[in-house]
Amino acid sequence: MTTSAPDSAPVYYPEIPLSLARPAIIASVLAVVVLVISGILGHIFFGVWFAAGLVLSLLNAKMVQASVGAATASDNPRKKPVVLNTAVRLGLITVAALVIAFFFRPDGLGVMFGLALCQVIVVLSTVIPVMKGLRKQS
Repeated sequence: MTTSAPDSAPVYYPEIPLSLARPAIIASVLAVVVLVISGILGHIFFGVWFAAGLVLSLLNAKMVQASVGAATASDNPRKKPVVLNTAVRLGLITVAALVIAFFFRPDGLGVMFGLALCQVIVVLSTVIPVMKGLRKQS
């Protein structure tokens, strides 16, 4: 036997956290840890580039919010400007990260790790509260 909400039940959408404060704090702590460890291991610039990757990722998240906010503020929102903005932004960030990784190798690879880990932090800081809200609903 399965249970489900009756058709007359109100639809509840949990609030999506839009603040980047928590991801920024987590990224800052992570940057300090990586800087200390990379310094101990004699590759301090890995930590510097890692921190740069974290900053790039947080800036990207902030620009995504601004882009979507601007697109949805109009009476007739269109996807094309958001898609173009996203493609250009991600292209520039990717090229910058690849240039850093190539010209400052091996420590320049830290920028790639910083970008990747910060994306995980940003996504989880958004998804976890939403999942908790959905779980409370059922």
